[in-house]
Amino acid sequence: MQFINIVKDPGILKAISELGWEEPTPVQEQGIPLASEGTDLMAQAQTGTGKTGAFAIPIISRIRKLGKIQCLILVPTRELAVQVAGDFQDMAKFTGHIATAIYGGQSINIQINKLKKGVDCVVGTPGRVMDLMRRGELSFDNVNHLVLDEADRMLDMGFIDDIEWILRRVPKERQTMLFSATLPEQIKDLARRYMRSPREIILSPDTLTVPKTEQVYINVGRRNKLWALCRIMDSEKPTRAMVFCSTKRMVDILSGKLKGYGYKAEGIHGDLTQAARDRVMNGFRSAKVNVLIATDVAARGLDIDDVTHVVNYDIPENPEDYVHRIGRTARAGKEGRAITFVAKEEQHLVKAIEGFGRTHIEEDDVPESRGRDTVRRQLDFDEFADHFGMVMFELNLGKNDGIDMAGLLRFMERKSGIRETLVGRIDIGEESTRLEIHMSVAFRAMKDLPRLRVNNKMVDIRLARDKTRR
Repeated sequence: MQFINIVKDPGILKAISELGWEEPTPVQEQGIPLASEGTDLMAQAQTGTGKTGAFAIPIISRIRKLGKIQCLILVPTRELAVQVAGDFQDMAKFTGHIATAIYGGQSINIQINKLKKGVDCVVGTPGRVMDLMRRGELSFDNVNHLVLDEADRMLDMGFIDDIEWILRRVPKERQTMLFSATLPEQIKDLARRYMRSPREIILSPDTLTVPKTEQVYINVGRRNKLWALCRIMDSEKPTRAMVFCSTKRMVDILSGKLKGYGYKAEGIHGDLTQAARDRVMNGFRSAKVNVLIATDVAARGLDIDDVTHVVNYDIPENPEDYVHRIGRTARAGKEGRAITFVAKEEQHLVKAIEGFGRTHIEEDDVPESRGRDTVRRQLDFDEFADHFGMVMFELNLGKNDGIDMAGLLRFMERKSGIRETLVGRIDIGEESTRLEIHMSVAFRAMKDLPRLRVNNKMVDIRLARDKTRR
């Protein structure tokens, strides 16, 4: 399908042609005709799927150029407010409509002056919108179009009361559109109370994730996450990579280490000042920084093209966060790669994500080294232990050395203090033995046993690196 089939305004068609848009994305193809009819709309659409165009194009075609606010778009973060307002302005390049972003962190007087000059559309965060409304600087008497963008993120960030406060003060005779990557019950309840028989668009019912994103997970213990990340950076050389951590402290630690190793990396989290956030984001957009380490809260609303890799340094416990994270890559039809580091005790989270997202995440290995590793790999038994904490070893003693099961257990307890209860399956061969040892005493076995002799034979013990045991 071509845009000319669903967009009738010649000014908008000229603008999107200049933007290089050739064909509408699925959410645009389904959403633009419905929204152009004035119907309320609830769409499940991931970031990067063209959803801004899905609501901005119909709105621009339906509102007049009055210099009065006829459209309100609520978004969760200041970064998304700036992005959406800019996209709206690009699409309205030849129609003359004016959009402006209002958000915390910028002088409120600057924003008031912009509003006084006359705007047709306001894109704002709930807190700053409420502030300007209470000051009497923001009137929505003429609003007939309302959009809730990334609604689930706004609810996650605790904006539900603010959103409802605003919705009650916007004219009821309006078109309301809601866009969200996920549709939890709280959002559906919001739609029932504030929307009029909304039409639903559910993109790709078999998956919530972006189809062109290659999704893999790597079994890696906590000690070796930094080694694995540096190996990925050195081998795959991402143009832009976003790395997600679960805490602000981990963001600071990881960004500091990566910069120390010479990578162009910066961290972003909620404790940064607005000036610092702007500096980091400008560096990332201009490619002066190509590795952005972030928490989920800091990354909400970031809309950045050409992110080739998303790395979940810490796997999210909430599957919805996974959906939002990997939506940062493979945008606008491009391909991307999402890599998740998974420790032994986190395997269940992979299954939870697959079930929630109706997707499949392939198991993968850390890329092969292309030279000397930036960070040395640590011995981490978590990577080799089974669900019971047992690690498989190979011992260079067998039946030909006069070894049997009872004798081997007595030998290990006498020489290294490893009790029989910490030893699992034992398979004694002619020349060698495979045996399971609990990870709590595995270091002791590797340290003590090689110092010993059995029948004048030096004992050698090593890990059995079987991928099938992961």
